[in-house]
Parts: sequence; structure tokens; C-alpha cells
Amino acid sequence: MVTGAARGLGRAIAATLAREGYVLVLADVADPADTAADVRALGGEVWPSRTDVSAEADVLALASGVRERFGRADVLVNNAGVSLLAPAEETTAEAWRRVLDINLTGAFLLCREFGTQMLAAGSGSVVNVASIAGLRAVAHRAAYNASKHGLVGLTSTLAAEWGGRGVRVNAVCPGWIKTEMDAEDQANGGYTDADIVNQVPMARFASPADVAAAVAFLADPARSAFINGVALPVDGGWTADASWTSLRLRAREA
Repeated sequence: MVTGAARGLGRAIAATLAREGYVLVLADVADPADTAADVRALGGEVWPSRTDVSAEADVLALASGVRERFGRADVLVNNAGVSLLAPAEETTAEAWRRVLDINLTGAFLLCREFGTQMLAAGSGSVVNVASIAGLRAVAHRAAYNASKHGLVGLTSTLAAEWGGRGVRVNAVCPGWIKTEMDAEDQANGGYTDADIVNQVPMARFASPADVAAAVAFLADPARSAFINGVALPVDGGWTADASWTSLRLRAREA
């Protein structure tokens, strides 16, 4: 079960999991038809669904449909999310709620419904797509930061509650990724490529494939059977590096 599957990171995650032999349910508020075509081209079985993860009725219908078609979900990837670049003092309550509803409440609803299926079976893996903005502060992203910090906290809580019943819950925390969301945020004047590249010790953006590989690792009990409650940075060393920018750039030349 992959949410936010119509484009960007969700599309890459779906393709990666298809190559590993998963039957895929793809959910997005937009039509995930192109991603479904990718999966079929890779020989995978797929069920696409137009779903608003922030709407409880949609999530209940999706979970019911999965139960009827497949019995249960073995893996849930909570990838659906939206961004918001605005100073905190200019962030409206409406904009705040939209970000929290999609990025955090939606993930909770999906965890609750699909986690129930996993708990009944005694096994399963949830991978929440958080962000380094769930581990550190990024200015002008109050709502986004709060949603991702909350998602990391939800991950830890569910790992504690469900680990002893066979269900692992982990998160990946990507740095900046070259996706449509990045293009939209840059178009709004939020930052430039150089801002990101100069911040990352590995001197590049993450690719969708980088993050999808980490998701696949955490999803697979054969590779990550005793990993539970982790918020795994996939950030090229961003959160590890406390250097100032000029020092970081000099270090690359050494």
C-alpha cells in the first residue's frame, strides 16, 4: 500500500517495490494511472485508487477494498504529503490544518486501519515518509516541520505499541529530493539548487531512487527484521554535519 503514488517519490517507491515482487495498491488524490502503468510494465499486479488520505471516509473505503481483494496489506508506505513555505506569522489556520491533515492525520488514519489488518495477522511493516524537517528545524516551514516532527513521534509510538505483536513501524527522513514538489517550491522562490547542494556533505540532492531503496529495505522483514522505531535519515549527511557553509565547502577541496 503506497500513498501519494501519482508522482515523484511515491512513483519511484512503487516501481522499486514492483521490481521486488510486491502486489501494489496505489493511492493518491490525483489519478495514479501513470504509476500503475509503470508497475504493469514491470510485470507487477496493481490496484490504483483515487483516495484523499485526509478524509476518514476515503481511508475506510480503501482499507475495506484492500481487505476484500487481498485479505490484508503486508506493507504500508505513508508517502502522501504537501509542502508549505511561509513565515510562521503569515501562516493561516486554514493552511496549517491542510498540511497537518494530509501529512500527519492522514498517516495516522492509514496506520490505524491497515495496522489493524497487520495486527490481526501478526505481521507487517509500516514505513512513514517523514523528512529531515522532522529531525531539525527549517525556517519558514512551521506547519510542514510540525507535521513531520509529529510523524516521527507517531512512528516511535506505534513501534512501541505494535512491535511485540509482530508489526514494525519505521520512518525514512529524506533530505531534499529532485521531484515535482522541489520544482514547485523553487518556483515560489523558496531556495535554489546551490542552497541545497552547499548544505549536503555529499554535495547533491537525494534522488527518488535513493529514498525508495531505503523504504524497500525497511519494508522487507528478510533485511530489517529487528529494526523498529527508527527514523532513518536519507540525507547525504545533512543532519550529521554541524559545519558552517564555508567550512563545508573548503572540506570538499581538501
